[in-house]
Amino acid sequence: MVGGGIAGLAAAWELSEGPGPGARVIVFEGESRFGGKLRTETFGGQDVDLGPDAFVARRPEALTLCTELGLATDLVAPEARRAYVWARGHLRLLPAGLALGVPTRFGPLARSGICSPAGLVRPALDLLRPALGSAPVSAPDADRSVGDIVRRRLGREVASRLAGPLIGGIHAGTVESMSAAAVFPALLTADRRPGSLMRALRNDGPPTPPVTGADGGAAPPIFLSVRGGLGRLVDELTRALADRGVELRDHSPVDAIGRAAGGGGRRWAIRTDGEQCDADGIVVAVPAPAAAGLLRPLDAALADGLDAVSYASVVLVTMRFAEDAVPHPLDGSGFLVPRESGRDPGPLVTACTWLSSKWPELRRDGELLLRVSVGRDGDVRHATLDDDALVERCVAELGVMMGVRGSPVETLVTRWPSAFPQYQVGHPARVAAIESAAARLPSCALAGAALHGVGIPACIGSGRRAGRAVLDGIGAASGAAP
Repeated sequence: MVGGGIAGLAAAWELSEGPGPGARVIVFEGESRFGGKLRTETFGGQDVDLGPDAFVARRPEALTLCTELGLATDLVAPEARRAYVWARGHLRLLPAGLALGVPTRFGPLARSGICSPAGLVRPALDLLRPALGSAPVSAPDADRSVGDIVRRRLGREVASRLAGPLIGGIHAGTVESMSAAAVFPALLTADRRPGSLMRALRNDGPPTPPVTGADGGAAPPIFLSVRGGLGRLVDELTRALADRGVELRDHSPVDAIGRAAGGGGRRWAIRTDGEQCDADGIVVAVPAPAAAGLLRPLDAALADGLDAVSYASVVLVTMRFAEDAVPHPLDGSGFLVPRESGRDPGPLVTACTWLSSKWPELRRDGELLLRVSVGRDGDVRHATLDDDALVERCVAELGVMMGVRGSPVETLVTRWPSAFPQYQVGHPARVAAIESAAARLPSCALAGAALHGVGIPACIGSGRRAGRAVLDGIGAASGAAP
């Protein structure tokens, strides 16, 4: 495995029980720690996630892995089910009936105050589409941007104030260039039907996310985490891998990948830190640009496809305040900030998580724990600010948006450069071409967030599929079942 993030570790987990006795499984990681963006550290005397702090529960991959590692009883759900968006100068509760940020019901949207009276006209007209006999616009095989579909069907305000911060926030990107086929296929399907987009999504869209608004009732959790932080998932996985005999090599960046001598063109040579390791199979689980650099000597077309995937950088600013720094209860998980249109680039803050409200185990008397997100595709203003200036700017914006007073007691700035792959229009076709090219390399598979999903379950699934593909390739090469 080249890369010890969660995808590479999941591939190692799959491979460690497949080849049989005597097999060696090795994970090369260039950094000092495994887990990639799953990172938990002590802040203010508590274990706080400095990357993602939860995973989607409706996908099985992360749940399955947690169960296999004995963590099922340590899974916890956010206590706060409500969230807000900064719209029209106020924090406004997200309405019930959202499908990944796209409204499916007019009443909750109208009552939320997120859209102006003029901005509610298009959603209202959408409900009349069956009577107007409208026809679908999207061709059966065409991909479109999320922003194009939502703006055309439900108006600019819905696209910028709801779909933009929710769907765009997941990917740190803009819905104006984001592939609906890759990130929200149900939206593309609904757009191809005549009639109301909102009704189509209401009937066939994904489950409503955990921002169900004021009238949302009790429901199974949609997000889960591990008690003590997601770093525990990495710790337990690396411990279990070591128990299985997997070699975990940190501080071991891979310099080159080539063919091994005497392997009939089917074995690999991995060169790292002046040493060479020969292998029957290889999983490349590093970000697309790094994978492109390693694979270019073997297949230029594959490398070109990987290089075409762009990335966005983000910064997380974790802050501890005295409880009286905010003059009102923080009765939710936090809020999102839409991308501004026009010449004004708008706020630097893209979201704020109220950690001490979202996670009960982080709640302490007399304190508030907040985490601010900064940066998205096309907005790199944070790169021009040092940590102190960035904190100052974030605190000032929180003062406007949620009434924060004074300065934080403690801060921690975590920068994630080139952290989020951008699934731009046409992404599924690009990934298909990448995987087709990778299939030409025997017993080699790709894994990671650049392919089929940026979330933790998607990355785990990507790694395990890559592990199985390598096992199949080894079995085909040897003429025996793996």
